[in-house]
Amino acid sequence: MTQSVQARIENKIKSMKRGSILFPSNFDAIGNVEVVKKSLLRLTNKEFLIRLAHGIYLYPKQDKLLGVLYPSIEEIANAIADRDKARIIPTGMTALNKLGLSTQVPMNIVFLTDGASRSVVVGKRTIKFKRTTPKNLSVKGKLTGLIIQALKEIGKDNATDEQLEKIHNHLKLEEKEIIDHDAKLAPAWISKIIKNRKQ
Repeated sequence: MTQSVQARIENKIKSMKRGSILFPSNFDAIGNVEVVKKSLLRLTNKEFLIRLAHGIYLYPKQDKLLGVLYPSIEEIANAIADRDKARIIPTGMTALNKLGLSTQVPMNIVFLTDGASRSVVVGKRTIKFKRTTPKNLSVKGKLTGLIIQALKEIGKDNATDEQLEKIHNHLKLEEKEIIDHDAKLAPAWISKIIKNRKQ
């Protein structure tokens, strides 16, 4: 007798790492989308999975003291981008926060993407994907990409000496070739800051 779709899905999930973020599309080869969704719902009801958002599930990892270890909003965004084979770059307050230029944690996290524009509600927070031009996603460096977006958020001539010093320290970790490449993709005033800080 062949296994039920639910049992096959459960077995496939068991072969994955705990903490994995899952989508119905992970199980396209096992059954049609409606049957897969119903199976994932049943696995959620029996607490084998946790539903993070509409169509997004977690194979939970437990910690003895902390309980379920939930992924960060950024990890969920990266998992969505991987599924969609899309590129993403954090913008605005998220970029500032990641670089230590602001302690404010945004409720709505915005990513530029070459995938579809959409919003995903995760608990009380929202991930927004904004479609952008290929140029904005052509940066080679993770740090330079964040710095460009952070400076756009701060605005021309608004960066404090302390913020510029932190940017300078981050750029020390990036290769010169990457800085030169990415500076050409930035607005002129940002390019000047990046180039002046590469020594």
